[in-house]
Amino acid sequence: MKIAIAGAGAMGCRFGYQLRLTGHEVLLIDGWQDHIDAVRRDGLQINYNGKEVVSDLPMYAPSELDTGYEAELIILFTKAMQLDDMLKAIKPIITNKTMVLCLLNGIGHEDILALHVKQENILLGNTMWTAGMEGPGKIKLFGHGSVDLQNLHPQGEAFAKQIASVLSAADLNARYSDNVLHAIYKKACVNGTMNGLCTLLDANLAGIGATSQGDAIICTIVDEIITVAKAEGIALDRQEALANIRQTFNPDTIGLHYPSMYQDLIKNNRLTEIDYINGAISRKGKKHGIPTPYCDFLTQLIHCKEDILGAE
Repeated sequence: MKIAIAGAGAMGCRFGYQLRLTGHEVLLIDGWQDHIDAVRRDGLQINYNGKEVVSDLPMYAPSELDTGYEAELIILFTKAMQLDDMLKAIKPIITNKTMVLCLLNGIGHEDILALHVKQENILLGNTMWTAGMEGPGKIKLFGHGSVDLQNLHPQGEAFAKQIASVLSAADLNARYSDNVLHAIYKKACVNGTMNGLCTLLDANLAGIGATSQGDAIICTIVDEIITVAKAEGIALDRQEALANIRQTFNPDTIGLHYPSMYQDLIKNNRLTEIDYINGAISRKGKKHGIPTPYCDFLTQLIHCKEDILGAE
């Protein structure tokens, strides 16, 4: 299968690498020129569960795409605020038969997707895999994860189930879901707590778990997300959501990991996705008349930190 990964950061490279191992024709697309140059010069350097490997995956900037290339599947891993621009840039490789799987962090991406891709070709997904960007051309892959995905339109169900099988064959542990929005909001509980807290407090996942006040803050944020989700017709189990977060504290699994928002802002001085995580909960809270003071404040604090650091 011809598969293009649009947004080839750590997670995009993970999926691209593992799909390439199972024989698919994979193309990486990214806008970070230093990253592209490093991959072209030295190959994609991967620490894969402690083993050092190098992949010769091809990587291109969107402006370099060959209009003759027709992707059968595009997997989106851009930052949320880059989604619209990426879809415009890769329009030459999207045909009427191209299916598009969105695996971005955050909430509400289907509205942007619908502007560029016909609804029957859109798949929404959620992934719990982790990965780290060590620098241009260098990624670290570790831990275990899963993927839930679902078609937006009934006509896309067969292909969605096929893609779940393709991803699972690449050891990405994918499954077809009848309610992927539940999985997306469940992940938002993790991202809406750990991403912002790790970034603001300069700590990894285990570090937040070890603090005296971290759990109380996490519980309050999760309660806000659950209340908003309920108003959106999505029922989340509070204890399950909290247990899902607390398991990330274990230093023997992923506890020593710094989440993507920390990597973006603290390591790479890049703007964050906060407006599509806690900010999205704030907006939906306002729509439903639900107070979300912790999500509001966390969003404001992250933007303050972006300003202080001069993030771009």
